Amino acid sequence: MTTAEAQNIPRTCDLQFPTGTGTTANIRTDTTTGKRTIYLGRGVVAHCIGQGNTLTADSAEYYESEGRLYLVGNVHYTEPRAKVTSRTMTYYQTDDHLHAEGDVVAVLSNGSVLRGPVADYYRSTPQRPLTRMFAPGRPQVTLVQRDTTGRGRPPDTAHVVANQINMEGDSLVYASGRVEITRPDLLATGDSAFMDSGRDFARLMRQPSVQGKGTRTFTLTGGVIDVYSRNRQVERVVATPSGHALSQDLELVADSIDLRVQTNLLQRAIAWGKSRARAVSPDREIIADSIDAIMPAQRVREVRALRNAYAESNPDSGVVSTRRDWMSGDTIVAHFDSIAPGDTSSKPKIREIIAEGDARSFYQMKSSKGPPNQPSVNYVRGRIIDILFEDRKVATVTVTDRATGVMIEPATASSTTTQKPATPPTVPKSAAPAKPPPTRR
Repeated sequence: MTTAEAQNIPRTCDLQFPTGTGTTANIRTDTTTGKRTIYLGRGVVAHCIGQGNTLTADSAEYYESEGRLYLVGNVHYTEPRAKVTSRTMTYYQTDDHLHAEGDVVAVLSNGSVLRGPVADYYRSTPQRPLTRMFAPGRPQVTLVQRDTTGRGRPPDTAHVVANQINMEGDSLVYASGRVEITRPDLLATGDSAFMDSGRDFARLMRQPSVQGKGTRTFTLTGGVIDVYSRNRQVERVVATPSGHALSQDLELVADSIDLRVQTNLLQRAIAWGKSRARAVSPDREIIADSIDAIMPAQRVREVRALRNAYAESNPDSGVVSTRRDWMSGDTIVAHFDSIAPGDTSSKPKIREIIAEGDARSFYQMKSSKGPPNQPSVNYVRGRIIDILFEDRKVATVTVTDRATGVMIEPATASSTTTQKPATPPTVPKSAAPAKPPPTRR
């Protein structure tokens, strides 16, 4: 476009079209309102005066009465806070609003990138302090998580896919509809999610699920899941209500579950709630008002069950019985043997289990006298019951204070009188059952 032609372009729209671009202009004026419609071709470069942004395209139309600029073909929008490219774009000058369609790519100042079929970008103004980006049509967002430790590590990325995504400023992301969040340390899903990279916090709602990555994975589900991070590493994952955590060594079910994580491995799991907490493993189950599992490097080392605790387990090998052994008390603490870090297949072995506070236990042993399906039965009570195991079998049982109990042997196979196996005393429902041991031998 020549200099003379450039001077004929009205400046009332607060747009500036530089000379020397070869742009052609066709201007039509409404005789009633005096407003003009401008058609631009052969390449367009426009600057919004005083706003620090640039728009380029193959062609454009400007409607002065509406303060609307419509750009077509290879559209690029650039400002200090964002860069947006698309096939077509509409810029609404009155509210600093950009609507892009067709292969949209938006790059924000912090390095985060949004890709999708459609996006609306709202610039920051005195009335709107934070920029906004809204994208429907199942867009994808790559969030850049930069190193804040000063160690010079390259930035991590988190990928977010959802039916629609709304971003505010440089740190807030709202996603809804089949949300999928992929990070180096976890995979999270839900029907809606909120992320605040400034606080290293994320919340997932409506059937959320979080799966940890690494050599020993874990999964957490619940009504709402909160994820807390520091220096780009997940530290806590909390599910409430209807929490359910599953790892290779332990399964937890409770109203609320709090998982502590380090280097992508569980270190501790805490469960509590009105509906009682339950810890389940292939051969053992523990129930209490709350459960605290200590599991460094995701290997169970200690499980503490507090208030109305009950534990049950399969009988020792060689014992044929339809009943499980159990133990109850106000508190139950189970200790497990440590396993070498390189061992990924073995399960932790029970080493000791202690019940305190009106402790009770019911334990079955293989009998050398009676039939195979009639084991000896041992029932004991006391203030404290301490059971030691060797190779997953009960070795000794120690009862402290107010010790009472009974051992029942089955009738011998040669006995002429048929007897039914003795039934141990009934345990009140208020006392949660726990794994039984024999009296100290």
